[in-house]
Amino acid sequence: MRVLVVDDDNLVAISLKTILEADPEVAVIGIGKSGEDAVCLYREQKPDVLLMDIRMNGMTGLDAAECILKEDEAAKILFLTTFSDDEYIVRALNLGAKGYLLKQDFEGIVPAIKAVYGGQSVFGGDIVGKIPVLMQSKGEVDYAKYDISEKEQAIIELVAEGLSNREIAGRLYLSEGTVRNYISTILEKLGLRDRTQLAVFYYKNSLN
Repeated sequence: MRVLVVDDDNLVAISLKTILEADPEVAVIGIGKSGEDAVCLYREQKPDVLLMDIRMNGMTGLDAAECILKEDEAAKILFLTTFSDDEYIVRALNLGAKGYLLKQDFEGIVPAIKAVYGGQSVFGGDIVGKIPVLMQSKGEVDYAKYDISEKEQAIIELVAEGLSNREIAGRLYLSEGTVRNYISTILEKLGLRDRTQLAVFYYKNSLN
């Protein structure tokens, strides 16, 4: 697994490299110290996962992520920061970041990177508890206008709860393949890119 690390604190970046490469499955292919570095190095290296700080001099990690995701919608970006500011969390979710961890949770960094590499979205315990409140809105979504069936709505709710395809399949007595097909159809109907954006859509539109 090829990982790019970007953090404006060189000591932190080197420490992260050491932590990550202690796992034989992880190789740090580059280190950057700014959002500009993140964009340039991502273009050059095409890492499997980009592990990036948010607050950096010049271009922030969020701005860099927006630029990268415009060029490569499949980019897997995991934010690692000391700040759990609500504004940052909301923007990271809306951008389509695959994860948001606090640096204090250093033991969870390698598992989180592996999960993101495997296609999952990862948010630290402190962050997960905030998401429903941060993303809520006053109205309820009109699923009918998106041609979303009751079954599809149930799947959306389970995705928002963080369940895997296998877990959703077990809950709804469906095969994993059927769940996967349902999710692909739902994403197409809603014009969304991935499960993270689907969860954001749910929390934005379905909570009072």
